[in-house]
Amino acid sequence: MMGRPLARETVAALDEVIEDLVAANRILAAQGVVDGFGHVSARHPENPQHYLLSRARPPECIEAADIMEFTLAGEAIDARGRRPYNERFIHGALYEARPDLHAVVHSHSPSVIPFGIVGETLRPVLHMAATIGARVPIWEPRDRFGDTDMLVSDMAQGRDLARAVGTGKSALMRGHGSVVAGRSVREAVYVAVYLEVNAHLQLDALRFGKPVNFLSPGEIDKILARQAKGRPAEGFDRAWEGWCNRASVPFKRRG
Repeated sequence: MMGRPLARETVAALDEVIEDLVAANRILAAQGVVDGFGHVSARHPENPQHYLLSRARPPECIEAADIMEFTLAGEAIDARGRRPYNERFIHGALYEARPDLHAVVHSHSPSVIPFGIVGETLRPVLHMAATIGARVPIWEPRDRFGDTDMLVSDMAQGRDLARAVGTGKSALMRGHGSVVAGRSVREAVYVAVYLEVNAHLQLDALRFGKPVNFLSPGEIDKILARQAKGRPAEGFDRAWEGWCNRASVPFKRRG
């Protein structure tokens, strides 16, 4: 992927990230979070001003050779004829705004769409979904860009979306889908899966016509603190192992 020789440790770290990106695409497809569209990226493990993202291809078909390297501005380092995603600017803008983030998922998972188009606040109702944040903001592109084709096709729109995410890990995109981020590929995939699960459950709960008992800020903080201390058989890795099995991709334990 790169034009200059890399140290053995760098190659190993890069290979691990690429393996997780390929698995992430397959997992998100198997979980119904993405279909023929949507994408997941990772910050480059050795160059924080670059990120890794597949060429434009259906997520369930992605292989290691599809992974490309980009600058934060969305410029391909070595395209080799591979066509990038039009909305790669979502990823670069978030990495630019948030040095703490190392993975980003953009999807059109169906249950989140109603919340963005009616302005209903998506909030965690399930302990597994505490990672989505206490309230998921909604990004409205019309506010700054008027009528668009609804794609985040440049850095100006990407940066505006990043501002909507703010210090959180997720945002809805009105009439489009969502973006989530994490400190690792596995965490970002976890957030993306449970954003969709939570949206589905919240929609079901709203049908009762009664007040929804959401997770409290204190409960969210305690859940996140526990997850941060998760051992290999817990949390993100435990979910990842099961999802790898369902998606028929090899499970690799990290750390």
